[in-house]
Amino acid sequence: TAPAMAAMGAPAAASTTTLAPARGIEMLHGVDMEVTVELGRTRMTVRDLLALSPGAVLELDRAAGSPADLLVNGRLIARGEVVVVDEDFGLRITEVLDEASAG
Repeated sequence: TAPAMAAMGAPAAASTTTLAPARGIEMLHGVDMEVTVELGRTRMTVRDLLALSPGAVLELDRAAGSPADLLVNGRLIARGEVVVVDEDFGLRITEVLDEASAG
């Protein structure tokens, strides 16, 4: 295919790349991942779900003051305290889980 490319004006020989080769984990720095903070969970029937209205309160499976979970692409990696930063919620990391306890 190189002669055909040369006929179209492209160089016949591939030039060497001028980009530095990606090293280790650094090549992933720009990859977007979904990060979720989970306060708790509950199970409910479709009937109860459809009956929800503004002002309804859902009871979750965690006590007030319990740490929230930090999930990356659905995988638990840390826990922390929910905080308020200006007018937004945030998470202060209190524990980073190792491979054995996160799995």
